Amino acid sequence: MENKNTVKNLFIRQAQNSDALGYNLDYLSARVDNNFNILGNAYEGSGRVYAYLKNKINNNSCDSENCKDEMLKLQQLEAAPQASLDFLSDIAAELQKTEDTNFDPNNNYMYSVANSVLLGKPGFSKTEGYDIVLDLLDNGSQEITFSGPFLERPLVINNVTLGSLLDSDTSIVATTPDINKDMLRLLVETGIFNKEDVSDEGELLPTARIQETFILKGPDQKPDYEIIDIGMGKGRNVLRFDLDKIEKKATPFINAEVAGLLSSEQEAVAAWNVYIAKGSSVEEDDQMVQDANAGSLAWSYEEDLPLTQDNKELFLEKYKKYFMNNYLKQFITNKFPTVEADAAVFDLAEAKKAKAEKLNQSLTS
Repeated sequence: MENKNTVKNLFIRQAQNSDALGYNLDYLSARVDNNFNILGNAYEGSGRVYAYLKNKINNNSCDSENCKDEMLKLQQLEAAPQASLDFLSDIAAELQKTEDTNFDPNNNYMYSVANSVLLGKPGFSKTEGYDIVLDLLDNGSQEITFSGPFLERPLVINNVTLGSLLDSDTSIVATTPDINKDMLRLLVETGIFNKEDVSDEGELLPTARIQETFILKGPDQKPDYEIIDIGMGKGRNVLRFDLDKIEKKATPFINAEVAGLLSSEQEAVAAWNVYIAKGSSVEEDDQMVQDANAGSLAWSYEEDLPLTQDNKELFLEKYKKYFMNNYLKQFITNKFPTVEADAAVFDLAEAKKAKAEKLNQSLTS
């Protein structure tokens, strides 16, 4: 059964991508209010408080010794506007991640709701029961509260707490790594391709081929081809590769890549949920994002962080399989010989007979 976050995140995304409200005449005629006046409401009356404190200090009529408390409150008020702008900027940057195409729907759905409210998206206006309130607290910190019908309870975020998390490289919304980009780079870094098959930009050329040293060869040092049936009694040779040798060559680079991913465990969880867990094909990944789909295999940000050693080892194992199956496989499957004569179409029965005779000769010699 899918979890609450997955269901609600996908509902929000699908509803907003459907464009249905654009054809709803009742909605089009509605008087929608998206003006939450966040800063105006937060600072209402602050000018009078500032003047009151300033007057008490100037007249030396403070309630605290040496006007200590009044001066502290005055400093807080003077610093508050910039703190509010920084806070709102940080909030917007975090919530914006819910818009990413590969956003992990296992993130807390409340952030998707908050983003929709903050951006004034259809269905999330003040008219429809949503609100954003910024409060200046007595201790000098600030607090923003998102509320509305789709939220089970108000989402409250403190600016000092958020700032502390961000300063320690911890996000409230996990970013999903660009696994496709990472794995294409990893293909090059493994060193299993010829140098001339890598562009000046460090990308594999469309004609890239795995180095000859990884091709399986017979005792005569010629390629040990696999014969495939192409129909109508005809066959062709395809190259066979030493998969153990390739894996041995690639493993240190894969290990290093995974170690880098695991240095930010929340991003590793996102990569697991969106791409790695089910070992989908590259073609299925976009659909996975829409359908959510690690499903029951998904890791929870609330319950599975920090990752256990078992989960780290599982991540490495599945990451390697994902790389081998979805990126390396295309370079070792049905690859024709570079020798023109060996790449020609031939009679399948005769070729199989000849190969069997050659095998018998090698066994009896």
